[in-house]
Amino acid sequence: MAEHEVSRRGFGKLAGAAGVGAALGGTLAASPASAATRTWHQGGQYVKSLRVFDGTMKTFMQDRNISAGQLAVSYKGRLVFGRSYAWTDDEKLRFGPTALFRIASLSKSITATAVNLLVQQGRLKLSTPVTELLELNPPEGEKVDPRVSEITVRRLLQHLAGWDRDISGDATFENFATAKQLGVGLPVGIDQIIRYGAGKPLDHDPGTKYAYCNYGYMLLGKIVEKVSGQPFETFVKKNVLNPMGITRMRQGRTLAEHRAPTEVPYFSQYTSTTVMDDSGKKVPLPYGGFRLENFEATGGWLSSAVDMVRFASLFDSTKVLNTASVKRTFAEPETGINSKGYYYGMGWLVRPVSGGSGMNTWHDGSVGGTFAYMVRQYNGISWVALFNQRDDKSGKSYYDIDSSMWDAIRSVKSWPSHDLYDKYF
Repeated sequence: MAEHEVSRRGFGKLAGAAGVGAALGGTLAASPASAATRTWHQGGQYVKSLRVFDGTMKTFMQDRNISAGQLAVSYKGRLVFGRSYAWTDDEKLRFGPTALFRIASLSKSITATAVNLLVQQGRLKLSTPVTELLELNPPEGEKVDPRVSEITVRRLLQHLAGWDRDISGDATFENFATAKQLGVGLPVGIDQIIRYGAGKPLDHDPGTKYAYCNYGYMLLGKIVEKVSGQPFETFVKKNVLNPMGITRMRQGRTLAEHRAPTEVPYFSQYTSTTVMDDSGKKVPLPYGGFRLENFEATGGWLSSAVDMVRFASLFDSTKVLNTASVKRTFAEPETGINSKGYYYGMGWLVRPVSGGSGMNTWHDGSVGGTFAYMVRQYNGISWVALFNQRDDKSGKSYYDIDSSMWDAIRSVKSWPSHDLYDKYF
């Protein structure tokens, strides 16, 4: 689950994080199908004035041999575009704009909303240290870094806790190390990973350096449960998603045989040793190279592009968060705006637009078999693109969807007056 950087408006050259396949010691696997055997299919309502989006997705997917994708676009609060795309030789792979995809770290925007809602309700304070909310019991023989008491809820939300995956790794993915350290078999669960991570020293003093941290959002999920008294998924569905009319979203599961109804299949060029049991067998990376159930608050949701655009509209209304909470979501962290002109707010990356005319906010999601991208533009346009693959042998960046979509949006001459939300309710 990766974070990346973008430019102000054209979203120029992008820098992605290291691939999970490499981090897990994955090996190359065969591509799902050759381009010569594939055919192109589109689903959802065709919109002539926005056909440039169909062309953008077709070029992007075919250049990377991606078999399944979705795109949804809203304009001034109206869903004006919702389409699905299949580039495949599999006649059974037919799905619509409401089919489910893993969304990886787009999930962090949802978790941050749940936390901010609890703050809004007066049930939680951003200044509260994590040690006052959760018991962090490290493995036997390990100690909790004393600086952990300086990690507040706010610092967890803004990736300022002090854990840095580029230095000491990402506990969220360290299934084998967790099992060995705790003397347990696979699969390991969230509570075990939290215990394993509690014994890791911080790489930075809390509040001093931004470092993207999946483990921190895993802790936030547990905080939501502790404060609300409900399972994480239950609280989010009832209090964040349902008020927005979102009913299809759900937590995903790891194995192919446990795919949700309408959920697409996932592909990767990598295989990895399974983390689902102690067999040591090699499996496709998306189906056991990591345990999706452990991602929960940091990257575990399934959604359609349509519903993620609907979720993004939450920040242009007061249906869930009030004006003060929305403002807090996008406020500068204590470290300020970085040298590249953006910062991580609470579950969103934020870049103020020069001239004070607003801000662009976004998040990406990237894990084996999944690439997702969500943008709220300063000019009232929001869009979400989802794919069932995040790596292939073309070597082309998946983050190029960002600049490609900005180019496509700038080329639109006339925006339609319709609203497709009722069509895809």
